Amino acid sequence: MYTRKQTRVVEIGNVKIGGGHPVAIQSMTNTKTEDVEKTTEQILALEKAGCDIVRCTVPTGEAAEALKEIKKRIHIPLVADIHFNYKLAIAAMENGADKIRINPGNIGGEENIRKVVETAKKYHVPIRVGVNSGSLEKPLVEKYHGVTAAGLVESALDKVRMLEAYDFHDIVVSIKSSNVLMCAEAYRLTAEQIDYPLHVGITEAGTVYSGNIKSAVGLGIILHQGIGDTIRVSLTGDPVNEIASAKLILKTLGLRQGGIEVVSCPTCGRTNIDLISLANQVETMASDFEHLNIKVAVMGCVVNGPGEAKEADVGIAGGIGEGLLIKKGEVIRKVPENELLDTLRNELEHWGE
Repeated sequence: MYTRKQTRVVEIGNVKIGGGHPVAIQSMTNTKTEDVEKTTEQILALEKAGCDIVRCTVPTGEAAEALKEIKKRIHIPLVADIHFNYKLAIAAMENGADKIRINPGNIGGEENIRKVVETAKKYHVPIRVGVNSGSLEKPLVEKYHGVTAAGLVESALDKVRMLEAYDFHDIVVSIKSSNVLMCAEAYRLTAEQIDYPLHVGITEAGTVYSGNIKSAVGLGIILHQGIGDTIRVSLTGDPVNEIASAKLILKTLGLRQGGIEVVSCPTCGRTNIDLISLANQVETMASDFEHLNIKVAVMGCVVNGPGEAKEADVGIAGGIGEGLLIKKGEVIRKVPENELLDTLRNELEHWGE
């Protein structure tokens, strides 16, 4: 099996994936790409949240032309998502796309594939070939008696070979399904057969609630096997939410460092401070301190609170209308409940001094 360290290196703008490079976080805009202002605004918000690569749909010539102006205003690689029209793939590359996402099987035949590949070579643009369980070719559905992991893999490898036939190897592969276990199996089978970097995600995962759970389980299974070079958490809603989720998944698996890890207790009848509100405020505040690589504990009572807080770099253990501030295993002082958040922020602002 080809793991992250063994996959080929593909350069997407100034970001490298594969070959053991850090797993890159991707998202996709949900604005009309033709609207340069709104699309740029959303991409800049994604950048601020920690997005490494962003994708925009290109359904029209106007959208392809908009990429040129969008590129001038952003700071991360821009991927063009193309379906059916090979001319839009070419136009997107001519207007500065750092990568394109196509299905070589639906852009009109061999001659169109050749034209796209020639343009990709000219501009040094990688191509992601994507297979989705919702659009698996009918012959493969019939061959495998339904949509299966093996069918998805065969479809993906067919697309790869369409590009390899023109001596093109700057390829990224994605195989997506909303079925978590099928998706995980498909990526495992793919990693056994090709060394191209893999773009991993659970497609149509759902809302922020259900989508996060399905993505965490699916990406966790796949990434823990050493598979996956770039990821997207697909959520219905503001794409900025996808970035926080992706970062936490990677940090939980030990694949990304930096940023504050917030741990908090689930609360119980012993809790005598408004811990739920406090924990949420602390988690929001933590995003202001991405440069710190520390653990912050927000605990509710004297049973496990002091011990858990002492295991963190800094933490709060709740009492009756107050809490203990604990830093590096030592109790620093008692703090009134209404001052806990500001006290913790002050500690973070002066961390390391």
